[in-house]
Amino acid sequence: MNLVSIDFETANRYRSSPCAIGIVVANKDGIIDEFYSLINPLMDFESNNIYVHGITETDVLDAPTFAELWPRIVPFLTNNLVIAHNASFDMSVLRASLDRYNLPYPELEYLCSVMISKKVWPGMSSYKLNRLAEVKGIEFSHHHALDDSRAVIELLLQAIGEKQVDSLQELVSTVNISCGRIFERSYITPKVIGKTRENSRTTN
Repeated sequence: MNLVSIDFETANRYRSSPCAIGIVVANKDGIIDEFYSLINPLMDFESNNIYVHGITETDVLDAPTFAELWPRIVPFLTNNLVIAHNASFDMSVLRASLDRYNLPYPELEYLCSVMISKKVWPGMSSYKLNRLAEVKGIEFSHHHALDDSRAVIELLLQAIGEKQVDSLQELVSTVNISCGRIFERSYITPKVIGKTRENSRTTN
């Protein structure tokens, strides 16, 4: 099982408006595959979002829609462990986009690198991706979907090395975190074992 980092940028406040996706696949030795695409959300862009990621409506005019791109995305997620920084956002974008186009949910397990970072490096003033990357000497372009995905992988590889374990699965076991799951029209969030109850949601 490989580790797959995923990151979405959105056109506006709605989670069903992804305008870019970055995916990075890695094993314990490093990055082995990457995928990036702009996405035409078929929605208006909002200025706050453009300010964050710099993508405009003009940039995505010839880009595929999420539904058109989905057959290329799903093989990356199948039979792999998915991770995102602030995973509640990226997983909600994924679910909202699948709901919008009435596409079936993949069955997958996922983790949040914010949650892992808080356990591996406690006491930091901020766990934003750019702050963690700065502290750990990782150079990247923040809010570029592919760069964000790469930075998450680099953080996790450093965490695995510092904890002297052999895999992400062993790392999350060491820091007592359980995986979240997505399955047809429902999901379970990751959790710190022994701290909070596992939350389950069902979408309409």
